[in-house]
Amino acid sequence: MTLEGELQRLSRGWRGPALAAFVAFLAGLPGLLAVPPLDRDESRFTQATAQMLESRDFTVIRYQDQPRFKKPVGIHWLQAASVSLLSNPEDRQIWAYRIPSLMGAMLAAAACAWGALAFFGRPAGLLAGAMLGATFMLSTEALIAKTDAVLCGTTTLALAALGRLYAESHGGPPAGKRAWLLFWLGISLGTLDKGPIAPMVAGLAILVLIALDRKAAWLARLNWAWGLILLVAICGPWAWAVTVATDGGFWSAALGGDLAPKLAGGQETHGAPPGYYALLSPILMFPMTLMLPAAAVTAWRRWREPGVRFALAWLVPSWLVFEALPTKLVHYTLPMYGAVAWLAAGALVEPIGKKTRWTGAVLAGLFGVLLAGAAFYLVKAYGDATDLPAAIPAALFLAAAGLFGGWLLVRRTPEGAVAAAVALGLAGHAVLAAGLAPRLLPLWLSERVANAMGKAQLLPDQGIVDAPVTVTGYAEPSLVFALGTSTEIAGPEDAAQAISEHRPAVVEQRQDAAFRQALAGYHASAHVVASVKGLDYSDGKKMTLRVYQADASSPQAPGGQP
Repeated sequence: MTLEGELQRLSRGWRGPALAAFVAFLAGLPGLLAVPPLDRDESRFTQATAQMLESRDFTVIRYQDQPRFKKPVGIHWLQAASVSLLSNPEDRQIWAYRIPSLMGAMLAAAACAWGALAFFGRPAGLLAGAMLGATFMLSTEALIAKTDAVLCGTTTLALAALGRLYAESHGGPPAGKRAWLLFWLGISLGTLDKGPIAPMVAGLAILVLIALDRKAAWLARLNWAWGLILLVAICGPWAWAVTVATDGGFWSAALGGDLAPKLAGGQETHGAPPGYYALLSPILMFPMTLMLPAAAVTAWRRWREPGVRFALAWLVPSWLVFEALPTKLVHYTLPMYGAVAWLAAGALVEPIGKKTRWTGAVLAGLFGVLLAGAAFYLVKAYGDATDLPAAIPAALFLAAAGLFGGWLLVRRTPEGAVAAAVALGLAGHAVLAAGLAPRLLPLWLSERVANAMGKAQLLPDQGIVDAPVTVTGYAEPSLVFALGTSTEIAGPEDAAQAISEHRPAVVEQRQDAAFRQALAGYHASAHVVASVKGLDYSDGKKMTLRVYQADASSPQAPGGQP
């Protein structure tokens, strides 16, 4: 059977969206299981979720004793459900918190395929979903326990449902009776996950389509009255509860303390000029990089076609908004990746010109080799020769995804090129995330400290030493997540007090002299149980963290008084 025939068979009925979701599953699962908790956002999210489960307060989001009024509660509820079903907050198993992100990526890939097939046919729809699911950005977000993979899934679902209604109004297949419901579910869940992003993307797409078509009758199929009721029913109860519980403080902090600074300037040093996302897209969308030139040509030449027009309405206005914002993070444009996958799928249904094929091949080969080189750079910077058995296959798979996929594209087999690039890209990402990344020990300070304390039986949840552990000179959330909610981030005086109370302390070497001076004031003594060297990659500082335990002969001062 030819590749075209096999794609036809695999994309029948719900097989296409299901297979696209399976691609996203394969892309995200290895790293989800293997990569230690990440700083800083992931560990802040997971620690806040763990505290929800510990306190049974599912309204107000807190990180230790501080309110965390940045994002709505949706991702925390999903993580709490996952941990409750599959683990428990005491075990601090990061994979359980990551399951919603993996499911969000799977939803994005399935929805992308479902929407694209209405415009470009089932085989192209399947390849669109597979390309999206395999992109480096989405497959990486699938293994990180925060909002962005879920946002991509819900937004892509909403736009796919909207696209089905648009296709039906332009002579395409029936959208189905539930398309309007899926649209509003996507918008509502996306809003509960990350606020206004999903409504913004959908709203701008609708406005552009109205402006281009000069008609909006098809939008009546969205059942606006029932849809808005659903939106209020899903988002309203928590919005009301958190308003009452915080006396409006959540909204003033979320809007004035988080959103407004991002609109006004580059928040937290994350500023970049316009064009930032466009320049990074060949890396972030790899291995779909192969089809980016063809997608651009399709957008330019065939924008009057309903599928291409809809994809552009989805992509362009929201992308320009994010390019214009002063604050830029690489995942911000992820909700529009599905539109790029649709344009790439549209390019597959017609012959691709020679120049476009060669451009795609060169671009994919170049970035495949660059990513392969990055694997060796990671070994040189953070590993040693023992990590090469993981780096070499990762590099080979990534380089092959670009080079072999490009060769097939030049040979006029674009479907085979996409299939090969996706398969090899999946293998490369899996080995990179699950094989190489966990071996780069200098990057995983918190995990190594927690493991060392566990071997020495100094973790409070082991029931031998009292809580809290006091940490000075290092304040990353991953260590708080590993050691527990009560972990005290404080100064050297507090670390000395902890030792005087026969509690463990973790001291960064820059604070060691001050710690020992304070310890003398308590007439206490301590010894180093473990010393962990590495890099705090959040701020680029080299660290040496020393785990201290009180000497058995050291007198215990009641209440920590010298």
